[in-house]
Amino acid sequence: MSEMLRDAARRGYAVPCFNAINLDMIRGIIAAAEEERSPVILCHAEIHFKYTPLETIAPIMVRAMNEAKVPVSILLDHGKSFSAVMKAMHLGFNAIMFDGSEHDYEENVRRTAEVVKIARTLGVSVEGELGYVTRPKSGGAEGEDDDSIIDDTSLYTDPQQAKDFVERTGIDALAAAFGTVHGIYLKKPELDVERLERIRDAAGVPIVMHGGSGLSEEEFHRTIDRGVAKINYYTGMALKVMDRARERIAGTTGSLFYHEHMMQVIQDIKEDAQSIMRTFRSSGKA
Repeated sequence: MSEMLRDAARRGYAVPCFNAINLDMIRGIIAAAEEERSPVILCHAEIHFKYTPLETIAPIMVRAMNEAKVPVSILLDHGKSFSAVMKAMHLGFNAIMFDGSEHDYEENVRRTAEVVKIARTLGVSVEGELGYVTRPKSGGAEGEDDDSIIDDTSLYTDPQQAKDFVERTGIDALAAAFGTVHGIYLKKPELDVERLERIRDAAGVPIVMHGGSGLSEEEFHRTIDRGVAKINYYTGMALKVMDRARERIAGTTGSLFYHEHMMQVIQDIKEDAQSIMRTFRSSGKA
């Protein structure tokens, strides 16, 4: 992953990172990446283990990575427990996003540095998070945050602290908070892109944006132009695929077979992923 993100930062695009919670999503995303000639990151978040256990999906993700015709990295997304991080690396994930943002600063540094130390011996890239990207209850991203805190700028990443955080932990990429939220946006986002520029300059590593679903193409481009080299995307795809499924089912007469619906869902995932790759400017970069 670190090699992908350095290339993205140098060439002015962002690598799309898609949460893939089942085989259908993996198939659709990989097909999109191969057709678009785009590097891609497949991730599985600890919060999604209840849908598909890590032990079940990991071998499928590893095989998809190894057989793909484009560069693919597989990442544990928002790994918060030490056990999940260790298990993911043991199962073949070559990147870890350790999320210590719920801890105080010193504890976040300590835990992240510990993960990096172990990951280094295994050749695994590590993304850390500084600041806090909110997950409001009403946003549909399985969050428990009160909706009111989406305007709390004290949760944003401090640029000077970012410099210290990177130096003390040794992370390969930094997930920064500058106005995005996980899930559906409850109000028009106000991205602090000036802060983002200062974070990029201070951190000295590729910057990651979480909570990208719901932003306009112009907003995506503004963040990429200011140093974002990886963007996580899930909610938008989950919504669009189900909207299309609802339309198809409502317009169907007669028998409706699951296997036919499944194949159309894979196609819907592929098309949405292709659109995102073009927006992130990663098409043709493989």
